[in-house]
Amino acid sequence: MFSGIIGYLGRIQTIAKEKDAMVITVNTGMSNLSIGESVAVNGVCLTVTEIHNAGEATFFISFETLNRTNLGQLKLKDRVNLEQAVTPSTRLSGHIVQGHVDATGRFIDTKEVGEAHEVTFALPAHLRKYLVEKGSIALDGISLTLNSVGDVGQAPAHSDEFLISLMIIPHTWENTTLGQFVAGAMINVEVDIIAKYVENLCITRN
Repeated sequence: MFSGIIGYLGRIQTIAKEKDAMVITVNTGMSNLSIGESVAVNGVCLTVTEIHNAGEATFFISFETLNRTNLGQLKLKDRVNLEQAVTPSTRLSGHIVQGHVDATGRFIDTKEVGEAHEVTFALPAHLRKYLVEKGSIALDGISLTLNSVGDVGQAPAHSDEFLISLMIIPHTWENTTLGQFVAGAMINVEVDIIAKYVENLCITRN
């Protein structure tokens, strides 16, 4: 489990594409990794399979993960958001993040608001029911608060999308990958697991 508070900005060192899978090596900046440990890479829970010198770690990315996330678009030297799993004594400064991505969204635009940045993304319509204004969402593993949640089909979203906007403080802008997005870029989306559990409990069962 993760909290969505990014601890490190890593950099992709190697990429090896295999049939229906991919293996990446990341310069993590972490000195305390263990083989078998879970690390959130752009919000995707991956397992450390090898550890190299100077904090470099290798991760295997399965076909399922490539299909559900934006990791297949990574390139050499790309920056990635990294978070180690929380411990029972860790402060939950964000929200409960599993690292199990629900879908990908696309970046629309950003504008400066004083020293902060307001960013807008378009998300798939089926996620709309899980999001509320001032609720939590994880984007590329970053725990963020929703400023607004639009209606499905509201321009410039497509007919099967809706818009969300978030206000990003300078610290988050400078210490995560949010500042590197360009129009149309994909982002990993994980909605609040509590919302999904509530939905499941409310379903009428035979």
